[in-house]
Amino acid sequence: MHTWTARLRQGLLAPLKWLLALLILFEEWGWEPLQRVVAAIGRWPGFRWIEAWVRRLPPYAALALFALPALALLPIKLAALWAIRQGHALLGLTVIVIAKLVGTAIVARLFTLTHDALMRLDWFARIYGRWSRWKAELLAWVHASAAWRAAQALKARLRTLWRR
Repeated sequence: MHTWTARLRQGLLAPLKWLLALLILFEEWGWEPLQRVVAAIGRWPGFRWIEAWVRRLPPYAALALFALPALALLPIKLAALWAIRQGHALLGLTVIVIAKLVGTAIVARLFTLTHDALMRLDWFARIYGRWSRWKAELLAWVHASAAWRAAQALKARLRTLWRR
């Protein structure tokens, strides 16, 4: 490939790459804390048996349960987009953010509970391995960027100011 076409392609893909990176960073930052919240709820007496049942699911039942939150939240997200279209942008965006937080929390917990069953599906384990490597490469690219280093420096300065 010619140098100028490679640069053009890289320039056109950069915004998409940053958008994907931001989505993944959001998931990364929220995944563990939100999963811990749902895990704490799962320790309540009425919910313990549900988590035990989920852990015992066979692989394809675990896969179906793992996909359920995305399907359940789809109508809510579509309603939020409809609200935005009707001129209620703040309401729509609020619903989308709340749905994203709730969905991430539930999916994170379900993944923790169904991980062993899902990894018994060879095709899922392969896709998950590829996804994990791709995500690690993307996050390494973000962490090596000047924007990330500047944000980290600003964060350190703000933390220092806050402590004073």
